[in-house]
Amino acid sequence: MEYTYKYPRPAVTADAVIMTKDETPKVLLIQRAFDPYKGRWAFPGGFMEMDETTEECAVRELMEETGIKIEGFLCELGVRSTVDRDPRGRTISVPYLQIIDTAVAAAGTDDAAKAEWFAINELPELAFDHDEIMRDAIEKYNSERRKGE
Repeated sequence: MEYTYKYPRPAVTADAVIMTKDETPKVLLIQRAFDPYKGRWAFPGGFMEMDETTEECAVRELMEETGIKIEGFLCELGVRSTVDRDPRGRTISVPYLQIIDTAVAAAGTDDAAKAEWFAINELPELAFDHDEIMRDAIEKYNSERRKGE
């Protein structure tokens, strides 16, 4: 069934933040193959399909852009809804965090030119508001690490 509303609706995206348990943790980033931010680094992610949840979207986009398959995530890192966060239009994003033992092979596919692991203390300039998401991910990572000690 299709509905028509007089109110505009935003797009919804999801991002996959994958970090390692290495002594100096690493995070998986993709280099964007297309505008906006072509050539800049970002978390694997993209637009949600109508028949999936945001978590399913993040899992799918991770697989499509890097070839990495995971079953699910440790946690959601909040909802990103700053009005101008995406130059393509009004977009709300839900980032998810997963912590894995060590980096696994990743290849840039779909709309990712490259996929690479970066030490969290040597990050390139990130696209969109992904620097803010990275700060929250590091805070959650450190919190989880303290729980495990």
